[in-house]
Amino acid sequence: MPTPARVVVLPKEFAPMRVEEVELPDPSGHQVVVKEFASGICHSQLHTIHNPRAHDICLGHEATGEVLAVGELVTHVKSGDRVLLTFQPRNLRETDRMPWKAGLDLAEGGRLQSSQIFTWSTHTILDDQYVIPLAPDAPVDVTAIVGCAVLTGAGAVLRAAAVQPGQSVAIWGVGGVGLNAVAAARMSGANPIIAVDMDDEKLELATRFGATHVVNATHQDPTEVIRSLTPGPAGAFGYGGSPIAGVDFAFDVVARPATFLQAFRSTRNSRNAVHGGGTTVVVGVPQAPFELPAIELLMNERHVQGTLGGTAVPEEDIPRFVAWYQNGDLDLDALVTSRVGIDEINEACKMLDEGKVLGRSIIEF
Repeated sequence: MPTPARVVVLPKEFAPMRVEEVELPDPSGHQVVVKEFASGICHSQLHTIHNPRAHDICLGHEATGEVLAVGELVTHVKSGDRVLLTFQPRNLRETDRMPWKAGLDLAEGGRLQSSQIFTWSTHTILDDQYVIPLAPDAPVDVTAIVGCAVLTGAGAVLRAAAVQPGQSVAIWGVGGVGLNAVAAARMSGANPIIAVDMDDEKLELATRFGATHVVNATHQDPTEVIRSLTPGPAGAFGYGGSPIAGVDFAFDVVARPATFLQAFRSTRNSRNAVHGGGTTVVVGVPQAPFELPAIELLMNERHVQGTLGGTAVPEEDIPRFVAWYQNGDLDLDALVTSRVGIDEINEACKMLDEGKVLGRSIIEF
């Protein structure tokens, strides 16, 4: 039987979001119907809200829930299982099948479209590639942000960069995603771990997650501060006699032209034929082209890397991150700083847009 649901609708016209009652069809094939407990509100959704669109959209891409029904080809979860939902396919090493892209027919006609899944809803239907079993004893509220905030931030450090003990790290933007990058850098044994932001409260929270140094970019030049904190061996020099300094990895979670340039220039310059330069990892979603100083890229032998969702493997990484939380290594309770109901979604997004959310907001159903 169809499953009644309430879903947030982002109209194709620039207008406030509304909550509509819909019916989810019975799942078939690789589809799964899930009753949700909570969903994260990711900053990247603001890009969708602010940009032009050709159709109505359903949003959200991280959540927890309980499986209500599965299609005949679903084998890794069953009705009654608690699960975690993510926008990253759980494991593409074992299949070339393109996951089904979720969408919904509206009662008055028309169709809601999503990027891959939608979780700003009391119930959802999605491909089983986006469904990960959740430990029965794990809380179902704060773990809702593991599917994007934790996966992207921690995954960028562990998977994309593969940070090793003793390597130096700087992170631009310590909100919901950046704080998880800080935590993963701590778990990896990085040192120093330098947090960069324009909000002192966020920087203070970053120290709780493992930052060894903080830089308020409103008052200081992050590149200068970071290079002063990360000098190379005495007497070592780079191209043209420039002193060696900078971090091994700079993670740009903000992904604006200015932050990218700061992060890029904060990475270590090379010593020719002795060691290469540092790496800038673009974690956030860019909304404008970046200026890349090509001569600095060449002469300093620096690297630039992008990562989508932390280059994570959800089937392997999500259980690890949930275990971090349960062991006390990842403080999701401190990371979730705002809780709202589904009917407060416009107000919640406005708070996020205005920078009033310290960590991560969740919708509780």
